[in-house]
Amino acid sequence: MSTYQTPDMKEVFEEIPVSERMRGLINTLSAYIQHYHGGAVEMVNFDGKRLQVRLSGACEECSLAPATLRGWVAGTVKQFFPEVESIEAV
Repeated sequence: MSTYQTPDMKEVFEEIPVSERMRGLINTLSAYIQHYHGGAVEMVNFDGKRLQVRLSGACEECSLAPATLRGWVAGTVKQFFPEVESIEAV
């Protein structure tokens, strides 16, 4: 009789390239921002230390876009990727 062993989720997670994990996080943030505020965020570039994003939709002309970048985007990214040194809008 064979027993099923649950995979170590940390190992499974770490097999996914960090750039793909970052893209997934940004896409999740974007879906939230789009649903509740009509804006969007897109990953433009990520080199492991520096993340560049583009804010669009309602965020594009919004005076609160810097707060969205610092609060939602940078705050969330730092929770999951503490090694990221800078997050900027381009």
